[in-house]
Amino acid sequence: MNFTVLDAIDILIVAFVIYKLMNVIRGTRAITLIKGLAVVVVAGVVARAFELRTVSWLIEQATTTIFVALPIVFYPELRRALEQLGQGRLFTSKISGTVQEEIEQVIDIVVKVAVRLSSRKVGALIVIERETGLQEYVESGIMLDAVLSEALLANIFEPNSPLHDGAAIIRHKRIRAAACFLPLTDRRLDAQLGTRHRSAVGLSEQSDALVVVVSEETGAISLAVGGRLRRYLTESRLREQLKAYMLDGEQPAVPRRIWR
Repeated sequence: MNFTVLDAIDILIVAFVIYKLMNVIRGTRAITLIKGLAVVVVAGVVARAFELRTVSWLIEQATTTIFVALPIVFYPELRRALEQLGQGRLFTSKISGTVQEEIEQVIDIVVKVAVRLSSRKVGALIVIERETGLQEYVESGIMLDAVLSEALLANIFEPNSPLHDGAAIIRHKRIRAAACFLPLTDRRLDAQLGTRHRSAVGLSEQSDALVVVVSEETGAISLAVGGRLRRYLTESRLREQLKAYMLDGEQPAVPRRIWR
């Protein structure tokens, strides 16, 4: 069998697509599930090699069930990949100058507002939408669809205002909605952390959003990403973290524990 140039191109295309798909799911819970699936496959090969019929039959049944359940289990990752494909971003990673400038403006506004509210111990929950759409959470709050500005974002969280409770969700350079309800995490957090922090971690577990939290009790600034909570961030550290995820393409690690 002759190996032709077309065969090489075919292999390179498949390898490139797999590489891009791995980048999409990198840092998500999908990686852990893929490792588990690999263990099942290896166990099946070993069972067949040693002619363990009962074990082989059980693994075959389990494999069938797993492949049926995969679309459900990987729904967030599949949606994220399809969104990137539809927006033409699955195979491109370079950020244009205009987009980079807008991202830097969003980061600057969010950081300044977080620091201002922190100094006054005013609670806040600011969500920055990334690849995973958050429309279901946007619809749970009060629609604004307003141009993002430092004054508007700060006023949303003013005590006793109608929009104070809940999260403000930012998409691109607009505040899509405020007073939004977010999913609570089932994981055990520090007893000092309240609903805002549980909501921030919960949303970051289910999406690739960046969630900035300002504690009403202590004024401490935290960042939830990938199911992890980075606490007691300074202004420079918060800015650095947001830039790393939004501009440098850094991916959150698979959560193993909450950072204390």
